[in-house]
Amino acid sequence: MTPVHGHRDPRFAVRVAEKWLRDEGFTSLPVDPRVVAARLEITVQPKPDTAPGVSGMLLRHGNSFGILYATHVLSEGFQNFSIAHEIGHYLLDGHPEHVFQDGSSMHTSHAGFVSLDPFEAEADHFAAGLLMPDPMFTRALRRAGDGLDAIEALASLCRTSLTATGIRYVQCADVPVAVVMSTGDRIDYCFMSKALQDFPDLTWPRKGDLLPGGVATERFNSDQRNVTEGRRQQAKDNLRRWFGSVRHIETTEDVLGLGSYGKTLTVIRTETFADDEEEEDDESLADRWTPRFHR
Repeated sequence: MTPVHGHRDPRFAVRVAEKWLRDEGFTSLPVDPRVVAARLEITVQPKPDTAPGVSGMLLRHGNSFGILYATHVLSEGFQNFSIAHEIGHYLLDGHPEHVFQDGSSMHTSHAGFVSLDPFEAEADHFAAGLLMPDPMFTRALRRAGDGLDAIEALASLCRTSLTATGIRYVQCADVPVAVVMSTGDRIDYCFMSKALQDFPDLTWPRKGDLLPGGVATERFNSDQRNVTEGRRQQAKDNLRRWFGSVRHIETTEDVLGLGSYGKTLTVIRTETFADDEEEEDDESLADRWTPRFHR
């Protein structure tokens, strides 16, 4: 095994995955992680009895490696991401030594951007880069539209989960947009695009925070049937309610229940850019200081 050298930077893990694909001649979507594993001579098999919460396992026997992926979540996208995550543990520099420390021959993972372990987070970002690599993903993103509809189209194209696709969408989008995963009245995580982060004085929602009072997602999650039955909702709101801001900026909030997964995916977007707000502020300031002469 020849690992690709890396470090504990999630963005670097994405680039490692993209470079590996380029070097191996992958040029189109979707990327099948089973084909990648076969190229690396890694055996991939399903594991029906995987414990809930465990997404997959990387196994080592001498110089041979295998991947077992969970089947308790009946989603091709989740399973593909789980396999790609384990490939990340195999390829990223320092990961084999970490996951097989103390002579262990088996590593269990919790993929899906839910673990705070830096090695797991890095493997998650590697998986996103492997299944949704640039420049192919960005080209597809430009044709996919906006918000939740775009994420669903991209997930279908890449054969990835809505959650992983949503995060990758935000990382690559050049418009102000965020994705929030929530369970009940609590936030699991929030990812914000660079264009959204450009707004001044925003508060970044963190894991464990309460959902902001009055947002559509809070109302949606108050009825668990909305989540379990996979219902969806769209509402107009403003940036201040979710993230805080100096001005009221109109947003569109798309909310989708993720069924048996028990969680809710929210996409928050605005057509206003931070630069637009600066221009408006300058105009307002100029207007306030322009003398008014009576005729």
